[in-house]
Amino acid sequence: MTAPRDVFAPKSDEQVLRLVSSNPLAWVVSAGDDGFRATPLPLRPRVGGTGKIEALEGHMARSNPHCAALQRDPRAILLFSGPQGYISPSWVSDRTWAPTWNYTVVQFLVTIAFDETPARLDAHLHDLVSAMERGRPNAWEPAEMGARYDKLKRMIVPFEATVVGQRAKFKLGQDERDTVFSEITAALENTKSDDLLAWMRELNPGR
Repeated sequence: MTAPRDVFAPKSDEQVLRLVSSNPLAWVVSAGDDGFRATPLPLRPRVGGTGKIEALEGHMARSNPHCAALQRDPRAILLFSGPQGYISPSWVSDRTWAPTWNYTVVQFLVTIAFDETPARLDAHLHDLVSAMERGRPNAWEPAEMGARYDKLKRMIVPFEATVVGQRAKFKLGQDERDTVFSEITAALENTKSDDLLAWMRELNPGR
């Protein structure tokens, strides 16, 4: 017997990739003998032949105690959050309806490996900067730092986080009645929540 599909699951690996690429700042969270540690870092996805994210690349300050903790125990969870927002009952004609929160989130269970190879660090930094500067007028490049680039890069360590598990939840009104969904989206059109509204419409085709 086939298990029922999670109504809040993303419809494709491409949607997960798009959320991660558009919202690259993730919490890197781990636990060890000295308790929990969490560091916010921009991460870049690495996609396999099937289109699924297989790894994420980033870098961490060498002076951050979290760096040493992950070298001792490389297990971690990466938390990405995309468009989200409070959904008010004031938007709905049924006054018995309760407030809720719509959101898009992805978690990756990973194993982190640090790589001190200079070429690996250069490749990672250029990839990250290219992604962040893409489309900007007068886009910046690391070479403009001159000698300061080599000085600063000694202070960070690149890593690759290999994905061993993924959990994604796109709670975007899939369980709401058609009339309620229509009222919510109509209200969002006036709240400057364009990203959340776009995701809601994408995850609810035909409504």
